[in-house]
Amino acid sequence: MKCPTCNTDLAETRRDGIEMEVCPSCQGMWLTPKELTDLEDEVFDFGDDEKGSLMLGSSQTELKCPQCAKPMKRFGYRLYDLEMDFCDDGHGFWLTAGEDKRVLALMKIDEKNLGRSVLAEERFAGHLRYLQSGGFMDWLNDFANVVMDPKPKPRFEK
Repeated sequence: MKCPTCNTDLAETRRDGIEMEVCPSCQGMWLTPKELTDLEDEVFDFGDDEKGSLMLGSSQTELKCPQCAKPMKRFGYRLYDLEMDFCDDGHGFWLTAGEDKRVLALMKIDEKNLGRSVLAEERFAGHLRYLQSGGFMDWLNDFANVVMDPKPKPRFEK
């Protein structure tokens, strides 16, 4: 396979724990969809369903897919300020030098933010359970009765 940027032969390499094709000249890398997922999973522990959209919208580029030589498209990776090229036939993704590190950094941010969201949701659910409990509802009802009718009523009549 040839590098879509400089037309150099891609070399099979292991980077970031993933087998991928890398250009020895420009250090760009070709990742299959599975390899990109494996790269993301190096730091993202929540699972694929929690990662969010991979791409929304795309535009044509001059780069050719290393596998089928069709023109690739460019998209904004997961709505971040990181553009990536991909084969519309699903063969893979082209990352320029260093973008693998950027993907890892973005996945760390996503995981941290998702962890915070899960914690906040758990705390909110706990508050809702408390507010819906019988003890709190009885207290709230008693409080409302006092506010609505400030004159104390005898609890027991003789």
